[in-house]
Order: sequence, then C-alpha cells, then structure tokens
Amino acid sequence: RKFVLDFFFEEKQNLRFDLHVWTVLCSINCVLVSSVKDFLGQMFCTLGEIIGSAGSRLERTLSGIPGKKCGTIIFSAEELSNCRDIATMQLCANKLDKKDFFGKSDPFLVFYRSNEDGTFTICHKTEVIKNNLNPVWQPFTIPVRALCNGDYDRTVKVDVYDWDRDGSHDFIGEFTTSYRELSRGQSQFNVYEVKYKNSNLISIIKKEYTVSPKLYFPEYPCALCVLGVVRLSPGNPSQPTSLHYMSPYQMNAYAMALKAVGEIIQDYDSDKLFPAYGFGAKLPPDGKISHAFPLNSNTENPNCVGIDGVLEAYFQSLRTVQLYGPTNFAPVINQVARCAAEVTDGSQYFVLLMITDGVISDMAQTKESVVNAASLPMSIIIVGVGPAEFDAMEELDGDEVRVSSRGRFAERDIVQVSCCSIST
Repeated sequence: RKFVLDFFFEEKQNLRFDLHVWTVLCSINCVLVSSVKDFLGQMFCTLGEIIGSAGSRLERTLSGIPGKKCGTIIFSAEELSNCRDIATMQLCANKLDKKDFFGKSDPFLVFYRSNEDGTFTICHKTEVIKNNLNPVWQPFTIPVRALCNGDYDRTVKVDVYDWDRDGSHDFIGEFTTSYRELSRGQSQFNVYEVKYKNSNLISIIKKEYTVSPKLYFPEYPCALCVLGVVRLSPGNPSQPTSLHYMSPYQMNAYAMALKAVGEIIQDYDSDKLFPAYGFGAKLPPDGKISHAFPLNSNTENPNCVGIDGVLEAYFQSLRTVQLYGPTNFAPVINQVARCAAEVTDGSQYFVLLMITDGVISDMAQTKESVVNAASLPMSIIIVGVGPAEFDAMEELDGDEVRVSSRGRFAERDIVQVSCCSIST
C-alpha cells in the first residue's frame, strides 16, 4: 500500500489536493496485475496560503466524503536556494544483510534531505539490485538543491532497504552524511557504516558535478511587502462615464482590477498590511497636486488591512480629493524604491501594484526609475484598465529587451504589464 497525493491548479491559482491510498491486490514477477485506489479526502488552498502561513507550515482539515471525518493534512514549504549545481554519483555496498529466506537481498537506497523543522523528505530512490549482497547501483544525477537546498553541510540521510513484492520492504540500515562529504568523491572519507543490527559498508565509487549558468535573482526569504497604487484619473466619480464611478450595484473597473490581482498576491504577504497610494489628484485643503499620496490620508501610516482595507481607502479618497492628470509613474516608483533601498538584510521584498487607465506621461523618467530600481528587492506589476492605448507600456516589460535609460540597462526584468478590458 502507498499513499498518493494528487494536486490540481484551478482558477486564481487555487490548488486542489486529493489524497488516495493505493493498495496492490496482486502482482506476479514484479508486474502489477490488480490494484485498488481508495479516496481518503481532499483540500483546497492557494500556494500563497502555504507560503504565507506561520513558519510556512499549513494544517488543514480534509473533506470530500459525506458524513466522515477525513483527518488533517499538513504542508511545509521551504524556499529553494539559488544553487544551480548538479551532482552525479554512484554508490556500491559490501556484505549487506541477507533478508530473503530463499535468496539474498534485493537492496535499494532512499535518500532524504533534512528540512528546516528537523523532518526528512525523500529526494531520490535508486533502482533495485536483485539478489545481491554486494550491489553496485547505476550512476544517478540530482540537483544539489533537491539534495540539500544548496546547504553543503546540511544532513543527508540514506536508508538501505531490501525490496519486497508486497511493498513491506525490510530495513537493512542507514547512515548520514552531507553534500560536502559526498563531493569528495571516491576516497576513504566516503565509506559509511550502515547502522542497524550488523555492520555493512557503503561507499562512493563515482562522484562528479557540473554547475549550470547562474541565473541572477536576489533571494529574500522572509517577508513580502505588497504596495497598491491607484491612478485617480480626471473625471467625476459620480458620473457613470468615469472608470472611478461609484455605482451602488457593482464595483468599478479600478476596484475589480485591484480585487482580482490583489487577492492573489496578498497571500504572499506575511502581515497583510498594504501601504496604498494614489497618484494624479489635487489634495485638500489647498489643492496641491500629488502623484504619490496615501489613500487613507495618513502620511505617517499608509497601511491598509488586507485588500478590503485598500478598497475602502480607495473609495474614501474618491470622496475627498479632486481627480487630476497627468499620468506620472516615476514619483511613486521612486518612493517605493527608497523603501526597498532601506532593507539591506534580505528580510523583505516589495511588489508594487500599479493600476492605471492612462498613457504614461513621464516615460523617460519612468524608465530611469525602473533601471535604478532593478538592483533593489522590488518588482512592479502594471495593470491597465479602460479603453486607452497601453502599447507604450510594453516597453517597460523587459521580457525580450531590457529597459534602458541614458545608455544603462536594467540589471533584471522587474516589470510585468497586463492590460485588461475590465469595464463597468
């Protein structure tokens, strides 16, 4: 019997996990003849909920069988390191225990990587060597970050089993090592005593590794800070022709875009506090024009609680400010860049979500701001709504050609542009 966990992507990055138990009823000469797959339960969540949970550990109740308690399922997540090393190794063993009554043993190896919480996760299984107490397994290749997440000194545990047809494999023994030790290759340091009842030896007989080209992207493993920015374009929000029209029956185009995108990325934020700004308005009491003002009117604390809090602040700002052009992106990008520049310990990564219905008025300054921000822990999502032409914005999305300013190219592509036809 073995447990099988299936997962499926659904809308809005939802995941569906189905848990089954697979029971082998009959097998002949290692060929499966009959089996039964029983459904044990299912659970729905988003990837963001797993990543954003305390300690990246999420526990949820299984459901799906009416009238029955299906138990719970626990997910643990760990951010992958930037290590691109790929290791190839080959192992052999001498004088393993005889486990089969009519033969010797059918040994295979199971490699486990240790997790941050002290648990172990299977990362590789070798093939089974039939009826052999001195097996030589085939060479295998494994990414180093799958083996130890790029931490050369992290414990790697290896179990040795005798394969049984019914799946109840006999435990022969185990040993622990690390990738740093394994990387020494064939030597006296890579001979391991298999610890259980008797002493057996397993040794490395081949070890080599290659390093694929390093892809630059900064690693910021702790908190994600999502900032929402809404352009308050000219027009009267009390008029149905305005994209900011506050209808009593449905959300306007800006609110729908903010909710659709915000509900996806908010799961990746640890505290769910979002600084939210508006740009393109005259502020009370003196009508000063601003391209970066807090939607909640609190300059000391622009944070809003959740995406619903951002929406509430947005609707409130429509009642207190006078909408005014032009569409200047650079001021708010520079403001977020200043915040990102203050984070030097890798504890935060900033995502700036900008929603606009107008063509960029300060393209040259915006390109310079993007180039300057590309070396900082931040990314920018630009969502265009309404009937305006947004083709010029695609120049900021450096999928094919990096953004440049004054002969300087952005270190990486930090802008994603999405133009949607949301209307009310």
